[in-house]
Parts: sequence; structure tokens; C-alpha cells
Amino acid sequence: MTEPQRTAPIIRLGTRNSPLAMAQAFETRARLCAAHGWAEDAVELVPVLASGDKVLDRPLAEIGGKALWTKELDQWLGEGRIDIAVHSAKDVETIRPQAFHFPAFLPRADRRDSLVGAASIAAIPHGATVGTSAPRRAAQLLNLRPDCKVVTFRGNVATRLRKLAEGEADVTFLAAAGLERLDQSAVGTPLSPDEWIPAAAQGVIAIECRADDAATTALLAAIDHAPTRAELEAERALLAALGGTCHSPVAVLCEGAGETLRMRAALFSPDGAARIEGSAAFARGDHAALGALAADLLARAPESITAHFRAGV
Repeated sequence: MTEPQRTAPIIRLGTRNSPLAMAQAFETRARLCAAHGWAEDAVELVPVLASGDKVLDRPLAEIGGKALWTKELDQWLGEGRIDIAVHSAKDVETIRPQAFHFPAFLPRADRRDSLVGAASIAAIPHGATVGTSAPRRAAQLLNLRPDCKVVTFRGNVATRLRKLAEGEADVTFLAAAGLERLDQSAVGTPLSPDEWIPAAAQGVIAIECRADDAATTALLAAIDHAPTRAELEAERALLAALGGTCHSPVAVLCEGAGETLRMRAALFSPDGAARIEGSAAFARGDHAALGALAADLLARAPESITAHFRAGV
């Protein structure tokens, strides 16, 4: 019996090798193959162990920030060992190397955080230990529940759920989109954005390639989702205007309605004692209002907040 011939890869897709990252890579491959009528093996998956997956006992901000999620993929992309890199958009630094760009963002999944271990923020037991390493989650939680204690909690979804089961914390937060992509939507309780503002870019898969690679850019354009791009570029523009870093406790909710986008943003001091919130409405692609929103937020914020945003110092 003659074995079917394998198709030579058209695109080499680089991804972190965590279960969630691989799920995002599978989705990207499926969309590319569907858009272009390719067989599955036209997209070769090339997994890499990212620096951020190697050190799990310290907050990411202390060991190099979001660049630890992109470092190895950036190197392989620059060297031509892969053609595209697939990222969780919220894990990508606001300022990226000029050698790369994002020709495609996939349709945004659930942007909410899910609370695991309690039915709501109010239902968290008094004095509970909350596991998270995200400055936004820690500060927003302490703003609402200053009685809680926050402890460092890192690792992939399975690792954090195991740590929770072993009693290292009473409750934790996970991205609803990640749980959905891992077929674990039943885990936790999604938090309403009216009460709990999510992270900028949460729920979005970002696909990057070399800026000078016109052929790959054209192939990726077929799976770009324009409404998601409009939201994501606005959220990243606000972060840039604020001078936000991986240390900056900032929450952002941007939603589209026709040609108009509406954004709500909140800045916190790391201990949650101070919170400043603002909002803006603007046309798709017109980010001038975001500079004004950032300036207004920082002008009203105390030093306990502005010290963590470069634009405010």
C-alpha cells in the first residue's frame, strides 16, 4: 500500500510548547488551512520552551517581564527558522522590534477573568489567600478586598489549578479565554467587566511575522479579524501613551459598536489603595482620544500610581 505523500510545509509556525499555547497554534493552523484550502501538514508547528516557562517561583516582572514569553520566538523568527510566531496578545510587550509586525489577529474570545475558588469577589472568605502574579489582578483585588492576602502564583493552567487544590492559595484567577481553548470552560466563574475590568489584549491570539516578508504577510491577511484588530490596537495605544510596563497595574475594556469604540480604563497602586478610572469614545483607528485619556488618568492619579507608569514620571 502506497503511503500518501506529505505536503512540503508552506509556513513554519513557532509557538511556546505549553498546552494553551499549543491550542492557540492549532487554531491558527486550522484557520490558515481553511482560508487557503491547504492540507493540515502545510503548516508545520515548531514548539519552543520559552524563558517565561522555565522560572515559575518569582513574579514575571522581577525576572524580565513579558519579553520572557517572546525572547526565543523572536530569535527564531529573526533567524528565519520559523515564518510566523503565535502569541497570546496580552503577553506581548507594547513596544516590539521594528523587524516584526502583526498581519493577523484572530477573533477575540471571552475577554473576562474567571475566579476559581469562590463564586464572586464578595464571596471570597475574609482574609483569604489569593494566588496571582499579575499586578493588575493583585491591585484590583486588593482595591475591592483589602482584607485578602496575595501570594505569587505562576505556571500554566494545570499547574495553577494543582497548586490551588494543594492549598497554596484559597482562590485564583484564570483567563476565561484560556479555559475555553482548553475545553475547561466549566472551571471557575467569569467575572462581569462591570465589576472586574480585564487586561488589555486579553482573549486575543496575535500572529507575527517579519516585516519584510511580504508573501507571509499576504497569507496571514486572509485570517485577520478587523473588529478585533481595532480593539487591540486601541488598547495597545493606550498602554503606550501611559508608558505601561509589566509592573503597571492597569485594566482596560475596549468594545466596538459600529464604527465607534468605547474604552474604559482603570489605574491602580500596587497595594490597591488608590484607583483612578476614566473612559473615552472614539472612531475606529483614531487614537488621539487615547492620548488625552492617558493624560487625564495620570493627571488625576497620585504618586503611588504614577510611579509605575513611565509617562507619569
